[in-house]
Amino acid sequence: MSAVTSDSLRAVQRRTVLVLSVGQVLGGIAFGATVSLGALLAADLSGDDALSGLATASVTLGAAAFAIPLARFAARRGRRLSLTAGNLLALLGVGIVILAAALRMFPLLLVGIIMIGMGNAGNLQSRFAATDLAAPEHRGRDLSIVVWSTTIGGVTGPLLLTPGEVLGQAIGMPPLTGSYLFSLVAQAAALVLYLVALRPDPLLTALSLAALPSKAAVLGASVDHPVSARFAVFAVSGSHAVMASVMAMTPIHLSHMAHGAHGGAPSSADVTLLVGVTIALHVAGMYGLSPVFGILADRWGRVRVVLLGQAMLAASLLTAIFAGEHAAGVMVALVLLGLGWSAATVAGAALLTESSTVEMRPRRQGVSDSLMSLTAAVGAAGAGIVLTEFGYGGLGAVALVIVIAITVLSPLGRIKAAV
Repeated sequence: MSAVTSDSLRAVQRRTVLVLSVGQVLGGIAFGATVSLGALLAADLSGDDALSGLATASVTLGAAAFAIPLARFAARRGRRLSLTAGNLLALLGVGIVILAAALRMFPLLLVGIIMIGMGNAGNLQSRFAATDLAAPEHRGRDLSIVVWSTTIGGVTGPLLLTPGEVLGQAIGMPPLTGSYLFSLVAQAAALVLYLVALRPDPLLTALSLAALPSKAAVLGASVDHPVSARFAVFAVSGSHAVMASVMAMTPIHLSHMAHGAHGGAPSSADVTLLVGVTIALHVAGMYGLSPVFGILADRWGRVRVVLLGQAMLAASLLTAIFAGEHAAGVMVALVLLGLGWSAATVAGAALLTESSTVEMRPRRQGVSDSLMSLTAAVGAAGAGIVLTEFGYGGLGAVALVIVIAITVLSPLGRIKAAV
């Protein structure tokens, strides 16, 4: 590695970001379909709307359970094989979900969704892979480009619900599973992409460079800031929990609204169209402006952009509280929810990376992803009960407490210059 030059390192980083971005486009298709259909399938197979939140909870539990093992695997074998392993698990999970819908087995559905969540741990790891070889002054930008790439797949996934249903009915698939056909193709393509094109491995290259004093400084690897790292983990996990809990219940809330608006039972096409468009707008908010937030995080500072995210999350929750019984209000709330999540998680992930030495990064990144998914799973599971008992506005009020906590603790995230 001593022969590595700044120019060659930049070339490797550009290639890495490109490969990760394409992989995120493909992976986002499966994630978008799971988010949109999971709650509806869970409610249908279980016969109880209160259990619908277990779908999103299962996705996040799968990601939580696999995040740390996947990070450890990456530290030993590199990002290429760890991302490939995630895609393979997601492929198997999609197949199990389709089988569960055909057999009408709710527990089996949750098993499949958990496996998709385990695969999503790989998608989450991709954003950290974008920072392995990034120059410190461009870390937020490079990370956010990979996050932004998920927009294409994440928006496409929900919009494929209706054509997926048409295709699924034509070939005899169970109801609400047609769009998973697109997920199968996309996940298989991502698996091949990572296996073939993610060379040289960014994390293994970074670890090799960190062992050389002349190269370690290039990666910003010399000083560890554990307090800032812990705040970054809290900000990312808390913001994700807010987003996941509200988003998980939005399809059910919209379904109830559609029934009320029609004075009876609306067609499944009406429901899937309303849910699909709303979730697509939300996912666009999650990823569409992430490069802007990444650049702002590089220029303004990570903590300021985390606080910007909390302000948008608060605006989203207040909209849900006061205008959540109108479709337009729900759409506005979901867009703001996505934007706030994007700002907080992009800046928080960049803060976590720059707060840690290269050797510490994989372990802390795995812990961050695990806690992020675990808190979101708890929030999504509890959100079904909160929605049933207190309504959509009550769910927003409960989530607002987390936003306030992140804001109050934000001074802990500031990295003090070495004396």
